[in-house]
Amino acid sequence: MHDIRFIREKPAFFDKALARRGLGSVALQLAELDQRRRAAQTAFQEMQAKRNEASRQIGEVKKQGGDAAAQLAEVAALKEALGTAEIQEKALGKEIDDLLMGIPNLPADDVPDGKDETANVELRRNGKPPVFSFAPLEHDAIGERLGLMDFGAAAKLSGARFVVLKGALARLERALAAFMLDLHTGENGYTEINPPFLVRDEALFGTGQLPKFGEDLFRANTGHWLIPTAEVPLTNLVQGEIVDEAQLPLRMTALTPCFRSEAGAAGRDTRGMIRQHQFSKVELVSIAHPDASAAEHERMTACAEMVLQRLGLPYRVMALCCGDMGFSAMKTYDIEVWLPGQNCYREISSCSNCGDFQARRMNARFRGAGDKGTRFVHTLNGSGLAVGRTLVAILENYQQSDGAVLVPEALRPYMGGLDRIVPHV
Repeated sequence: MHDIRFIREKPAFFDKALARRGLGSVALQLAELDQRRRAAQTAFQEMQAKRNEASRQIGEVKKQGGDAAAQLAEVAALKEALGTAEIQEKALGKEIDDLLMGIPNLPADDVPDGKDETANVELRRNGKPPVFSFAPLEHDAIGERLGLMDFGAAAKLSGARFVVLKGALARLERALAAFMLDLHTGENGYTEINPPFLVRDEALFGTGQLPKFGEDLFRANTGHWLIPTAEVPLTNLVQGEIVDEAQLPLRMTALTPCFRSEAGAAGRDTRGMIRQHQFSKVELVSIAHPDASAAEHERMTACAEMVLQRLGLPYRVMALCCGDMGFSAMKTYDIEVWLPGQNCYREISSCSNCGDFQARRMNARFRGAGDKGTRFVHTLNGSGLAVGRTLVAILENYQQSDGAVLVPEALRPYMGGLDRIVPHV
């Protein structure tokens, strides 16, 4: 959500920043609507003052035994006019809010320009892709050859874009989640949270999924929404709160199922586990001081990278261009893991600094020591990591010629010492 005062004061700057997102000018339209709303507010206040004065005169006239008919008529007329002015002011306010709700965050100055993912900029790589003496398989073929990944059974239960994991692969997914949580809480300073998986409209509005992206979500018949990511409940823990500056940054992590309709992904990644309606993810969220959010963004990305480093998975970090960033982000780094079966890097984490964009929507603020006023916090979120995609990366990078899959050393304590997953007979 944007500050209408900022748009009013810097319309050219605002429109230029939106143009980097590939969007047209809206600042003058918003400024004109805001001018009309403020005029309506002024008129309302002036009529209120007149009505109060007329009401006072009625009392004076009656006290002196006079006829207050004129004043009574004036009060009645002003009451009707006040009602009309209030309706007009509220209508203009709603029109402004509806426009603001649909405008994405402005990109940071150092975000690369570009319309789509082809303009993203590679920042660094870590690890070398493995070399195989055989043609590497994709994860779904590996999983089915192991006899531990069943898309047919999942389709019978739930339809497309679901999977049933069995035996060692089910345990591997659980091991990955436990390993990530232990790393982020034990070494990276995040507090583990177990949040609700069902949220109300206000929570999704706060983080920017509503009202624009409702079709990407699943809704229960109770009016609740299934969370698309733990970013939603974690970030909204400060909704409407005033945090003490000394508490910042607040760093939280959670393992949750995530539910996405994938409405805009028809025909993409229809096979395998890359793009599913339900998947597990360990999320990282930071509530930061505005002066420290850029550094917190780098730190969060490093924490997500650490998972891949400990697992020995090759990856690269990309700075997303303006046209490829999410709605609420002002700057985003994507971490892409190497998948030998696809012979390419694929996204496994997206770490974003949202600035005060979400905080304005949630009215999340902080107060410094001795300060009377408050300021909006900055919010950040990132995958630390998507558990299913990490499992995919392990299957493809650690596959063996005999059909087995090696278990990364970091995960063996979580797997009861198991170092190889072999085809299930």
